[in-house]
Amino acid sequence: MHPDKTLNIFYSEPDPDRWLPFDRYPRKVIRRIVRGKPKTGGVGMIAVNLAKGLDKLGINYRLNDYKYIKNHPAEIACIIGKPQVLFDKRWPNPVIFGAGIYSHPVDRPDLFKEFPNVKRFLVPGEWMRQMCEPWYGDKVVAWPTGIDTDAWSPAAVQGEPAYDFLIYDKVRWEHDHYQNTLIEPIQAALDRHQLKYQVIRYGNYGHNDLIEKLKSSKAVIFLCEHETQGLAYQQILSSGRPILAWDRGGYWQDPAYYPNRAKYHPVSSVPYWDDRCGVKFAGADDFEGRLEEFMQKLSGFKPRDYIVENLALEICAQKYLDIYKEVESELA
Repeated sequence: MHPDKTLNIFYSEPDPDRWLPFDRYPRKVIRRIVRGKPKTGGVGMIAVNLAKGLDKLGINYRLNDYKYIKNHPAEIACIIGKPQVLFDKRWPNPVIFGAGIYSHPVDRPDLFKEFPNVKRFLVPGEWMRQMCEPWYGDKVVAWPTGIDTDAWSPAAVQGEPAYDFLIYDKVRWEHDHYQNTLIEPIQAALDRHQLKYQVIRYGNYGHNDLIEKLKSSKAVIFLCEHETQGLAYQQILSSGRPILAWDRGGYWQDPAYYPNRAKYHPVSSVPYWDDRCGVKFAGADDFEGRLEEFMQKLSGFKPRDYIVENLALEICAQKYLDIYKEVESELA
């Protein structure tokens, strides 16, 4: 790809009218006044981190330049998401769509018939690619967004750890059930081993809260049913904290789909991982044994090395460019 080439990147959150035509505009102003600057969510970080990675590679890009792309219908539109960006406009351009899209092809089974100009459907990880493959074939590509290894570094969480573990609770469904059958047994096992811990709950903390808790923790226990990529646990690994991860496997659990609309297995809570990152356990029954293994290996883990080698901003941006060049060659 020529260094002077400029990518056309598009991303926005859905913001429909609620009560009256065009009321989304004054509501946006009021939200900004009341709540302050909006926080960037997980999908937004895909676009942000891609841009940061392209900056590192010296690749130019335009962000949400709809006027330009309309006047250049032969150029590729890189629609990161969310889905309404593709669906609510007419796009004569060839499109790379994702990875901030809907969760399952059942939501748009005829995507490539409705939008034949979509050339690739990007998803965050390999198990999701395999889930989508029966519907979309080889148009589905696994592409993770990069991790900002400068922001998430050992220096950022340097401190005097008073706790052995931070329990990162991202259990999204049936939390009361898992509180009784997973979280409390884990806490009891830590107590038996005289290991100190603190807890942080997904959705109930800010960036600085996580940083402060990582400063005071030697390692992390990560609890989540499954992740398509898992930015938070990868940021933790990038900071140098190894993880004891609940990787239950089994079926994709999203109740909006499972079990009536879609069934797929196996899934993973840590889809990007190797032995440098830590240790995985399947549930409460094998937690204690895996905890003992984890503690024996604690000083030897190199979680940041894994992230730097596989998920750094520039590495993932280069993978995106490779997909772009592949599509470009098919159009030539």
